[in-house]
This record gives sequence, structure tokens and C-alpha cells, in this order.
Amino acid sequence: MKTLISNPKELLPETPWLDTAWAWTAEEDLVDHRTKARLCAAALLPFGNGRPDWDGFAASIRWMQATADFYGVELVVVLNADTGYIFDLDDAMYAEVLRRFRAEFPLLKFIAGVTARGAQEDTTFKAERYRPLLDIVQEHDNCEVMLMTSRWLNALGPEPRRDAYYEIAEWLIRPGIVHALEPAFVPWATPYEPWLLWQLALHPKFVGGKVSTLDEPHFLYWAAMCRDLALDFAPHSGDDFGIATAIRLGLPLLIGAAVSGAPLICAAKDMWLTDDAPSKRFKTGTGRFDTRVYKVFEAFQSLEDQVFRLDSKMSAAAYKHSTAHVLHLLGILASPEAHPACKDLRGADEPGRMEDALRRPRRVAQRLGISF
Repeated sequence: MKTLISNPKELLPETPWLDTAWAWTAEEDLVDHRTKARLCAAALLPFGNGRPDWDGFAASIRWMQATADFYGVELVVVLNADTGYIFDLDDAMYAEVLRRFRAEFPLLKFIAGVTARGAQEDTTFKAERYRPLLDIVQEHDNCEVMLMTSRWLNALGPEPRRDAYYEIAEWLIRPGIVHALEPAFVPWATPYEPWLLWQLALHPKFVGGKVSTLDEPHFLYWAAMCRDLALDFAPHSGDDFGIATAIRLGLPLLIGAAVSGAPLICAAKDMWLTDDAPSKRFKTGTGRFDTRVYKVFEAFQSLEDQVFRLDSKMSAAAYKHSTAHVLHLLGILASPEAHPACKDLRGADEPGRMEDALRRPRRVAQRLGISF
């Protein structure tokens, strides 16, 4: 029988997850019915007539905030990440998004995505490419910084990649969140090895990490390692195909799916808790959790499976356009228009597809009294 690694000191930089005990930990062993973790909702930057729809931007955030407040969920808005078209924004528009958010929501915490700027002609990693956006974000308070991966950062081996993150961290004056991707989002992306995750979790400026996965259960690997080793580092799920897992584990979600399914997701977070959980808002009266939550899980996942469906290139990148259609159909946005520079677009039949996708979530929401 193969001996699995459970002591982080035995990890080598190239050790694969399947050689560790954390890759073989059952989700059932990690279940938590007492913790209502925060919802980090990646805000869509909507457009109309080729220009940002600032009224729609604020309306979609107020919609999410209202349902989060109702169910007692901490909402943290994620700005200028992929859902906010970070790769299509110049620095001036990037800063404008933050300025308008803070003017509209002076007390609400946000997470801002930060990536490499001007690296198109580079042939190796340069940490200073992260500095311009870091400086823009860190002019604000009550925020965190998500260090989004980039091609040359991702190309590094585990040890130089660790060193690169540590170099960027020298400029952090706000809490940092590291970010790993699977190839379903960009073809060159590779998730962290267990050694690299452990090394990043030890850094005092990194309070957590997001792993965006659609194929491999890396979020479970992260959750098992961090809980087993009692690491002061919060794994945030970026798995829009497995939203319920984070709720069941009492861990944060950091997803674009929240902007299309926030009421159902927030309701499920409360329903999953037992009556004695300190943040339980709507008690069952039985001491137990509300088992109807399983149908809520199915309802919002059926929606997000369509929003994030893979195209012929096995990419989910056009989810942003689908999200705009959902918000338009819900009456939150005036137009389902995408960023004018965005090439990841759905077809002319998308309104009908999203209308179909909304039927089941709306039905479940109506039966359970969830405003959706």
C-alpha cells in the first residue's frame, strides 16, 4: 500500500497532490454545519451602447447586498477581476471602477483583482508588472488584494513561483489573496502543487487563496490541507460548477456565479446551519439544519452550469456574457451588452437559453419564499 504524505516537511516542490493524504480526504470528513463563511461576489461590469452602465453596476451590487443582509451573510464585492473585465480595462478605467464603488458603497469591503500590466512582450517574469494596479488599489482602505495569476508567473516552477509571490508581497499594505487557475479558464494555467500552497499559506501577508477549478477537486485538497495543518489561511472556492461544496465545508466562495444566483446562494448558506450555529438567521425549530437546502443546491447549480457552460474550445470564459443576460432578464440591467473589446461572447439564442436556465431556480425560490 502506498504511503501518503501528511507532514508538510516531507513535501518536495514537485510532489503531486495524489501523493498526499489531503487529496484522499472525503468531503464528508470536512462538513461544517456551524460556520456561515463570507460570500465574495465578483461584480459584473455591465455595458450599454459601448459604455459602462454605472447605474446597472450599482444596482447589481445593491441586489446582492440586500439578499446577503436578509440572510445574515457577509458580502465582499470583488472588483476588476475576470467578471469585471480586468484584461480589457486600462488603468484609468480600472481606477474609475474602484472610485465609483467606494463613492456608492463607502462602508462595504471589496477585493480587487491585480495582475501583470505591460507584460505582452516579456520573455520572463517581472514582479514590477504587478505594481501599477497594486498602487491604485492600495489607495483605498477596507479592501483586500487578489494577486491574479499571469502567464509568466504561472510559467515558473514551484520554488521560483513561491519567490515571485513573496517578491510581490513586499509591496502589499493590504491583506493579500493568492489565486490559482485551471486550464478551463486560460489554457496556460496550472494549479498549485501542495508544496507551493503550503509555502504561500505560511506568508503573513497572505490571508487566503482562491482556486478556480472546474475539472479537478483542488478546492477539496486545499480545504483538507489547511484544516489538517491548522493553517491561518482561508481557502476560497472559485469552482462555479461546485458551489455547494464550499457551503457544506463552511468556507468562503469567491465566484462570478454569485452575481446571477446570490439569493439562492445566501439562502442556502443559512439553511445549511444547525439551529445552534451562532449566525443562523432562520431557525428550523428542530435543532437541525433545513434539508430542503439540497434542492436549493440543485437549483442554483442548474443555473450556473448553463451560465458557465463550456464552449467548443472547452472554455467557460463567455460566462460574463451569460451573466449579463441573466441580470437583464431579472430586470437589474438595462442591457445584456458585454465589454466592447470582449471576444468571449454567446450566440443570438442566449436570451432564450438563460430564460430556460432560470425556470427551475425561480420555481424553487418561489416554493421556499426566496426573493429571486
